Amino acid sequence: MSDIALPRTAENSLLADRSDGTAPFSSSVQFDGIVKSYGRTQVLHGIDLDIAPGEFVSLLGPSGCGKTTLLRVLAGLEDADGGAVLLGGRDVSGVPTNKRDLGMVFQSYSLFPHLRVVDNTAFGLRRRRVATAEARKRALDALALVGLEAHADKYPHQLSGGQQQRVALARALVTEPRVLLLDEPLSALDAKVRVQLRDEIRRLQLRLGITTVFVTHDQEEALSVSDRIAVMNAGRIDQIGTPEELYLRPATAHVAAFVGLSSVVRGLADGATVRVWGAEIPLQIPATGEVDVLLRPENVRLVEPAGAAVTGSVEESMFLGSMRRTLVRTEDGLLVRVQHSARTHPQYGDLVGLAVDPEPVAVRQPQ
Repeated sequence: MSDIALPRTAENSLLADRSDGTAPFSSSVQFDGIVKSYGRTQVLHGIDLDIAPGEFVSLLGPSGCGKTTLLRVLAGLEDADGGAVLLGGRDVSGVPTNKRDLGMVFQSYSLFPHLRVVDNTAFGLRRRRVATAEARKRALDALALVGLEAHADKYPHQLSGGQQQRVALARALVTEPRVLLLDEPLSALDAKVRVQLRDEIRRLQLRLGITTVFVTHDQEEALSVSDRIAVMNAGRIDQIGTPEELYLRPATAHVAAFVGLSSVVRGLADGATVRVWGAEIPLQIPATGEVDVLLRPENVRLVEPAGAAVTGSVEESMFLGSMRRTLVRTEDGLLVRVQHSARTHPQYGDLVGLAVDPEPVAVRQPQ
């Protein structure tokens, strides 16, 4: 095969001139009834999910819920036992990984220690027999997107962990893949670098308009970067929706408990409402009888203990900049989080009263 030069779409070869914000090489993704088992253990139970070109979708869930397995089926690293994977409307279930035109970034950086940064970045292009000069130019373009063009001639051991993961991201993007796959790429980084790189990935994805599937167990990561989130539980998708939909209108108690912070208190439901601390609260999903109520911290208020339906003592109060989050232990031993103005500063051991706002809540059967 002769050397080829891939097309340039802008001054930076990865930046396309696109009117709708979607990269011309970006593809739709469709999971159609994906089933997967390991021995007698079924880990995916007929997954259906459609992802539009240029969309950023996160697969969110606890360890063992099947999210990484689903990503590996999309990548061709695992064969599904049933169903189909479609890219751009074409069934690629029988297509090998190297023919699916995907970019992948994993938790481990997987850089070649003996190659310079620019050569690590250009590796996929060289495997495609792209001319040396063109491959270097495109690798430098990719490094410029992640802010590492000045480090092109360094070796991986000369970079920090965050910089190495940026190289891995540039290497995944340089071939202009149809879909970018991110499998917990931030979990090996320290907290500050993780947040910074998370935000940079989202800005870069928006700039390129590339379809992205992001696997994470970190709800804050998913909420902050995603167009939509698929919350997975035991090999199924409990709910797919925007971050706002999942947080404000969870379809199941599992989604309500997993997405965002909640305190669990006992209540008595009568179909459309539930009685909590003497107040009638609308239900998101109809229920009757004794239930566990999931209260968001922003919907609980600190009040004077005199006359309050529920009182408790302050366990801790954390300053979070524009607000405080206070943990209160009620008289019956329950821990309740309260999010409030930073101007209010309760001290450890203070006696406080609690009240709840009439915002719709999710409930579940008592555990």
